[in-house]
Amino acid sequence: MLVIRRRAGESLTIGGGIEIRVLETTPQRVTIGIVAPPDVLILRNEIREQNREAAGSIRAPIAPQLAARLACLGPAAEI
Repeated sequence: MLVIRRRAGESLTIGGGIEIRVLETTPQRVTIGIVAPPDVLILRNEIREQNREAAGSIRAPIAPQLAARLACLGPAAEI
């Protein structure tokens, strides 16, 4: 894991196409903004886990395709 210190108003770029901006910091919270191409899926980890759990409970024919799409997201990443 790469750890980078940034202050409010500063940013970093990932892969030349994704910019992470620190918008605001407080003692308890950091607010970030993400600028990315429209084809880049951005999900909070807790939402991604909820989606995976929901995909596991789907009994419709679409379940394999949805499960495969969610599996492509890979393991949870920390920012």
